Amino acid sequence: MTCKDCGKSINPRQYIASKESLGVTLCERHTKLIKKVILDNDTPIEAIHLFYALRDAGVHPMLEWWDGKKSVDIAISRVKLNIEIDQNYNMITHEQAINDLEDAMHSFKNGFTTIRIPHLAIKYYLDETVENVLGIISGLKANIKAI
Repeated sequence: MTCKDCGKSINPRQYIASKESLGVTLCERHTKLIKKVILDNDTPIEAIHLFYALRDAGVHPMLEWWDGKKSVDIAISRVKLNIEIDQNYNMITHEQAINDLEDAMHSFKNGFTTIRIPHLAIKYYLDETVENVLGIISGLKANIKAI
């Protein structure tokens, strides 16, 4: 058993602790760091799962990246892609809808594409979600100059 972040060998106690609290195999140091990110930014647990799944797929995502206006759950800067995990998509208000649209406009003005992924897609269809994000990355690479 090794940490998904640093590759360091971890003991069974730490394996169980990180899997139960985060759903990802992490060493004690990285478990503490990710828990701090979650507390500081109100990061959805599904963002953590998608972040590590994308890393496993060979992508270089950034967790809680500051876009100049707000923190984005996951960013893939090489193709200018921001990913937001939508936790309350079924209870959206008209105020939230216009705020989301304004956020998307801000991202587009800075050359970024923002996608919103329902947390349930990650929770129940993580592999399919990763495949779709990889497809989006591929499409962005074909249509914009990668950094």
